[in-house]
Amino acid sequence: MLVLTRKKHQSIMVGDNIEISVLDVIGDKVRIGIQAPREVSVFRKEVFLEIQAPVSELPVTSDAPVAPTAGKPEPMS
Repeated sequence: MLVLTRKKHQSIMVGDNIEISVLDVIGDKVRIGIQAPREVSVFRKEVFLEIQAPVSELPVTSDAPVAPTAGKPEPMS
């Protein structure tokens, strides 16, 4: 891993066409801006991992739609 130190309003270039800029530093939070061509996808890591996870590994929430069952529904007793 390459580790670089940048101050507010300084940038890092990745290749010829991706610029990562430090926009603001407030306490322990750093706001960054990324300029990249439209064909380059940019995601926060947690979002990227969620996108990459197989459907079976995604968390199920109570408001998630339920897939219909095959065949006719069984009558309730």
